[in-house]
Amino acid sequence: MRRLTMAAALGCLALLVAGGIAGASTPGADVRLTNDCTGPGCGYVSAFTLATGTPYTDPTLTECSRSRGRGNEPSVGVDPRNTSVLVGSSNDYCGVYNREIADGAVGPIWLGYYRSQDSGGTWTSSLVPGYRDDTSPYAALSQARTASAGDPVIAWDGHGRAFFGSESSDDPAGTPKTFGDVWVARFGNPGGSNATDTTKDGLAYQGTTLVARGASAPNLLGKFNDKTAIEADRTGGSCDGNVYFSWSRFTGNGGVAIYLVRSIDHGSTFSSPLKLSASIHYVQFPDISVTGNGHVYVTFRQFAAQGGDQDAVVVTKSTDCGQTFSPPRQVTGFIAADARDQSDPQTMPRPQTRPDDPAGEEGGAPGASRDCGDFADHCLSGFTFFRRDTQVRSTADQLAADESVYIVYDATKPGTSGPTGSTYGTTGAGTGGQSGIYFVRYDGATGISTTPTLIDAQATGHQTFPDVSADGGMLHAIWWDSRLDACYSRARPIGNCDDRTAVPSLDVFGAQSTNGGASWGQHSRITNITSNPNYEQFDNRAVPFAGDYLWVTSVGSFAYSAWTDWRNTVQGTDPRETPEDADAATSDVKQCRDIVTITGKKGATTTAWSTDTCPRDGGLDQDIYGDLAP
Repeated sequence: MRRLTMAAALGCLALLVAGGIAGASTPGADVRLTNDCTGPGCGYVSAFTLATGTPYTDPTLTECSRSRGRGNEPSVGVDPRNTSVLVGSSNDYCGVYNREIADGAVGPIWLGYYRSQDSGGTWTSSLVPGYRDDTSPYAALSQARTASAGDPVIAWDGHGRAFFGSESSDDPAGTPKTFGDVWVARFGNPGGSNATDTTKDGLAYQGTTLVARGASAPNLLGKFNDKTAIEADRTGGSCDGNVYFSWSRFTGNGGVAIYLVRSIDHGSTFSSPLKLSASIHYVQFPDISVTGNGHVYVTFRQFAAQGGDQDAVVVTKSTDCGQTFSPPRQVTGFIAADARDQSDPQTMPRPQTRPDDPAGEEGGAPGASRDCGDFADHCLSGFTFFRRDTQVRSTADQLAADESVYIVYDATKPGTSGPTGSTYGTTGAGTGGQSGIYFVRYDGATGISTTPTLIDAQATGHQTFPDVSADGGMLHAIWWDSRLDACYSRARPIGNCDDRTAVPSLDVFGAQSTNGGASWGQHSRITNITSNPNYEQFDNRAVPFAGDYLWVTSVGSFAYSAWTDWRNTVQGTDPRETPEDADAATSDVKQCRDIVTITGKKGATTTAWSTDTCPRDGGLDQDIYGDLAP
C-alpha cells in the first residue's frame, strides 16, 4: 500500500481532542486517494486483507497497483464518532487493463474503497468487494450482478457503519446490455456497533444489497437507474440508524423520475422504490437531508421543458421516517449553466482496429452535445470541454433543533449572459454567461426559503460542481473555480482559449459559515495546483470527462474535501490527428499507436491504427485528491 504524508504543519492543524473531534480545518498539502501509481510504496490492498490481515490479491488489484488510470466522481465521509477515520470512493478505472494490453480493456470500472485513519493525512487504496475477478471470501456477500459500477455516494450512521451507494451497468458476458442496477454496500466495525475502538469503524465489509434492477436493455435504453444519493439518520431519535437511498430512473421514452428507498435494518434490506417527483418529467440530481427531528428531505433539479416547467430547485419532505413524502414543492428558480454545443462528427482519417476502452466510456451524443472533443465527439465550435450541468446539493445539521435544509447550486449569474460568437452556449444555443455558486436556506417547518445569494461573488471565472456539509452549527461549502484560468471568458468553456487551445484552469475553493449561511467567511483555495480538465482521456481518447460532482464532509469544525485532478496526466500527441487539430495537442494525452496491416477475407489489405499500447504511461492518469476544507 502507499501512504502519502502531508506537510508536517498539517498535523498541528488537525490534532484530535477528546471525543475524536478535530480542530478547525485549514487547507494544507493535497493528498492522493487513488494510489494506482508507480514507484516505492504504491498499490491497492484487498478490502478483505485490510479488515482481516489475511493476504489476498487478484489480477484486478495487481493492475490497480500500477495502472496510472482514471478516477472521477469522488465521494468522502468522515466518521461522526472519530474524525481520524475517513472513507472515500470514486469511479475507479484502475483495473480495466487487468490482462495484457493486447487483450484490451477487459477489467472492471468499479467503486474505490479508500481509507484514512489520520484525518486524511494518508490514504490506503482498495476496491469495494464484488467486482469481477474478486474471489476473496467477501465476494460471496455481494449481490452486485454487473461488470462495472459508478456514481459512488457515502453516508455514515452513528454506530460505526459506512454505506456506499452505487449505479452499476455493464453485462459480465460482454453484451451491449446496460443493466442500470443500483445497490448499497455496507462496512461496519468488526467489533460490532457498540465497539469502543472507533478506529475500526467502517472497516469490515458486511455485504452489498441490490436495491433496484434496471431493464438490462442495450445502450441505456429501457429502464436505467442512475444519479445516486444516500444519507443515514444519526439523530438518536425514533428513526435513528435508518438509511435512505435515492436515484434518478431513466426510461427509454425519455422520461426521468426520482425514487427513494429506506432501510430499517442497517442496509441489509430496503423497501420498495417510492416515486418522489410526481408528474414532473425532467428531473435529476437528488440529494438527501435529515434534520434533527428525523424528518427526511429530498431535493432535486427540475429541468425547463415544454408545458411550463422552469429550471428550479425542488424539495419533498417525509415526517414518518421515509415511509411517505409530500408532493414536490419548488424552492427557487434559476438560470441554468448547462454546457452545450452542436455535434459535428468527423471521420478518423485512418480507422482503428478496435476501440481502446469499449466498456463504460463517456462520450458525446448526436445533436446537442454536452461534451466535445475529437472525431465522433467533435463539435461545430471546435472547443474541447467536459460536460457540466447546474447541480443541486443539500444537507442538514442533524444536531440542530430547527428544520433548516441548506441548499447549494451552480447557476448563471443574472445579467452576465450574451452571445458567445459560436455554437457553444450555457444558457441556450450560442449564448452563455458566468456561473456562480448560490446558497439557499429552506425552513422545512414553514416552507419559507431565503433569497438565493452567492457564496463567493468572484468577478472572474466560472464556478461549478458545488457541495455543502453541516454539523454542530458549522456549514462548509466547496466548488470548482476557474478564476485562475488564463483564458477565462464568459463566452467560452472552462479552460478554452480563443484559438481553441486548452490551459490549466480548475481549482477547488471553499468557504465556511457559522451563522446558518447568512454570511460566508474564510474563502480559501484548497488545491495546491491548478489543473487542466480538458484532457481527452475517454471515448477512445477523444473527449474529456470530469465526472459530475465533488464532495465535502464534516463533523463540527473539521471538514475534508475530495475532487478529480489532472496534475499527473502526461500530455502527448494523438497520431490519428493528421493534420493536428485546433487544440494544438493541448488536450491530447500520451498514447502509443502503430499502423497495422489488415488482410481481408479475399486477400485485400488495408491499414489501420492500433489501439493505445502504453495506457499505463500516464496519459490516463486522472486522480482523486483530497485536503482539509475551510
